[in-house]
Amino acid sequence: MMINETNTAVLVIDDEEMVRDNIEDILVPKDQSEEQDNISSAANILFDAATPLLAPRTRNIPVFTVDKAANGMDGLKLVKTALEKGQPYAVIFLDMRMPGWSGLETAIQIRKYDIKAEIIFITAYSDKSIDEILEQAGQNVGYHCKPYAPEEVIQLATKAVADYNKLRNLEKLMESISSISLNRTQLNVLLQNILEQLANSVDTDVALIGKLDNKFAYEKLLSIGAIEEKINLPELISRVKGINMAKDEVIQIDELVLARMDNYSVFAVLKKQEKLKTEKMYLLKLFVQNAAQAIRNAELNEKLIQNEKLSAVGQVIGMVMHDLRSPIKNIQLLTNLLREDGHESEIIDMIDQSAEQASEIFEDFLDFINHTPVRKLPVNLSKITGEAIKQAEAIEGHADVRISKNISENLVVPGDESKLRRTIINLVNNAVDALHDHHVPNAWVNISATIKEHQAVLIIEDNGPGISPEIITSLFEPFVTKNKNKGTGLGLAIAKQFIAAHGGKIAVNNNNGAVFTVTLPL
Repeated sequence: MMINETNTAVLVIDDEEMVRDNIEDILVPKDQSEEQDNISSAANILFDAATPLLAPRTRNIPVFTVDKAANGMDGLKLVKTALEKGQPYAVIFLDMRMPGWSGLETAIQIRKYDIKAEIIFITAYSDKSIDEILEQAGQNVGYHCKPYAPEEVIQLATKAVADYNKLRNLEKLMESISSISLNRTQLNVLLQNILEQLANSVDTDVALIGKLDNKFAYEKLLSIGAIEEKINLPELISRVKGINMAKDEVIQIDELVLARMDNYSVFAVLKKQEKLKTEKMYLLKLFVQNAAQAIRNAELNEKLIQNEKLSAVGQVIGMVMHDLRSPIKNIQLLTNLLREDGHESEIIDMIDQSAEQASEIFEDFLDFINHTPVRKLPVNLSKITGEAIKQAEAIEGHADVRISKNISENLVVPGDESKLRRTIINLVNNAVDALHDHHVPNAWVNISATIKEHQAVLIIEDNGPGISPEIITSLFEPFVTKNKNKGTGLGLAIAKQFIAAHGGKIAVNNNNGAVFTVTLPL
């Protein structure tokens, strides 16, 4: 079957030949004979009727093809043959009471091979309730009682065909997302659209796609509806930790369906307590598998672009550093000559420090790009923090921000003094910039450090607007920035690499402002 071809194949399984033929005649009407045309013409003349007595089929009714079987076993053979040919049935009309296999048993056998076909039971009576039928035959099942009108059969078949093909198109869309190249923004728009369609197909207006890493740290990616108000995510994640889930497995936990591929998970909230079955569960599983692959592809693509940008930045910095080395050295030569002539002042010392810091900045950029290992020596954390605060006094808006420090003068960590100072400078300057840009009244930045579990924990927090939810999960990636007037988008990426090189970690969260936490091993 072609990708965009609508499947209108129908199978009728009923032990009564008259019923089989009747449904076929309804769905596939025979061409009007000359005698029928004459009857219609006579009716028009006699009754002045504008419409033929035997009206032609309207355009919105599909052109069906119909196969027939007299019992369940023959019907199953036709289903298997159709699947082997790649031409499955979209709709199966099925009698409930038949010799041999009952309609329900036939449906159960069919589901072993075809979980996608829309099954419609048409019967005068049944020993099973609708709930029992759904439990055993799946959710993509309809039920209609005899006797039936032709219009009802056409309506049932038309709706079933529409539902079948809508889900198949959604299925193909899901399968395609893992192979197309999109950035994260484009992919999120596509996944949101698919998630909405999927949520609609499983009859829920609340759904979520999230990500769980190996340590079960949760990251929200997409959602529909007020998901946070209806589920307790910490409790859910805690329960998931105790479940041994295999790759590609899909399970249900109370009102939630959880599916995971590697570290990526989907949560779907159901309106009522019931299991997702047959092709609905298959679609949910398919979505999570392909969404996970698509997200990974987007991440790898963005990483490749970042590396290309970093390579270009490295080449530029290398050239600039080559040209600036001599002027920077000349500054220090000039300050030494001034001292030899007897000139000593704090300004001359500040010029030396500025020249040295300019040289360190370039070296730090090059070390970041080249992943140069750090050289660890004892570093006084209070001292370099004080130097970072002093340097912040030179940036715009500093006068409007109160910066406080609460660090023991004896707190020493093993590390690279230049890189640790550069990290603290970056975090302090970012905080001052954010407070100044957003005109925060009574703005403050607080820097504190404690020792916990053989680690130095440095916290830099402010009372600003905090980090935008759109970028908080990718904040430490290169070139990530939002609504910032200054900067390259590399500062926090450099900070993360420097801290990781020390065997530490850097994290961020919002708590009435941005809170950056740096941990360094002692």
